Amino acid sequence: MTKSDITDIKQLLSKPKQIVIVPHKNPDGDAIGSTLALYHYLIAKGHQATVIAPNDYPEFLKWIPGESNIIIHEVDTEEADKLIEEAELIFTLDFNALHRTGAMEIPLAEAKATKILIDHHQQPDDYAKYIYSDVSICSTCQMIYHFLEMLDDKYSIDSKIATCLYVGIMTDTGSFRFASTTATTHRVVADLIDKGAVNADIHSSVYDNNSYDRLQLLGVALNNLKIIPELNTAYISLSQKELNKHNFTKGDTEGVVNYGLSIKGVKFAAIFIEHKQEGIIKISLRSKDDFDVNEFAREHFDGGGHINASGGRSNLSLSETITKFVSILPQYSKALKE
Repeated sequence: MTKSDITDIKQLLSKPKQIVIVPHKNPDGDAIGSTLALYHYLIAKGHQATVIAPNDYPEFLKWIPGESNIIIHEVDTEEADKLIEEAELIFTLDFNALHRTGAMEIPLAEAKATKILIDHHQQPDDYAKYIYSDVSICSTCQMIYHFLEMLDDKYSIDSKIATCLYVGIMTDTGSFRFASTTATTHRVVADLIDKGAVNADIHSSVYDNNSYDRLQLLGVALNNLKIIPELNTAYISLSQKELNKHNFTKGDTEGVVNYGLSIKGVKFAAIFIEHKQEGIIKISLRSKDDFDVNEFAREHFDGGGHINASGGRSNLSLSETITKFVSILPQYSKALKE
């Protein structure tokens, strides 16, 4: 984002505006944290701001300050579409292509509002007038922090904004253990704690609220874990029947793929989750070092994301998807063995 862009955005925000803030479909901690942080900032500046999420999000995020004000598009479609149509300014956060918003894609594409994209995923589309894209930054929440710095308004970060930003940085870095966690990230987090983010309470609110069913489902996932040692790869599968048996709710499989990656010697891990209602298999991919799962997902499973963390989908059956995945791996034998 250029200095000229920042000057323009400062001008746009100099008077009260009707603003809509949008995360991606199936929003995670970074998506909810970044949108709510920006929401609190804009409300404090006198704007009429609304967060509109494409669909619902995990229970472990339903405590974040301002969360109760989020409008769910698939529930309140008419109201949400009206707000999008009337918006003067639309921020799209934590995604870089409008199709990532599902049914919101068309109303967003048709909206006359000036659009601002803030995101850290690779290869952003050019639908927005102003684009702040940086794949080297660990989370969109950290980018929102830097965005407020660019606006010369970091002093406006209060405890609510700090809490929202801390959630996204913590979740997208795997509690600060992923390679994307830099010295700058730690400096940002330190400042957020100084500004009122209570780190221990935030961690507990996100990670210490497991249900019995969720832990039972984790047991099933680990029992289904398979390893291909000659290719340093592990994968997990969960069928719709297994999800139903343990009363699956959104967010119950969050982070499960990382168990495969935690195995000694494993460089590439995947999880395949059957979603009968959508007629697809949802795929999460994780890797270590320089094995590029963003490229892998784009090439084979209609997805993408980051070098070490990406997602995809398959229209094949669960067993056919796994067979396809395993059959592809030998093409990457050299990279997986390095």
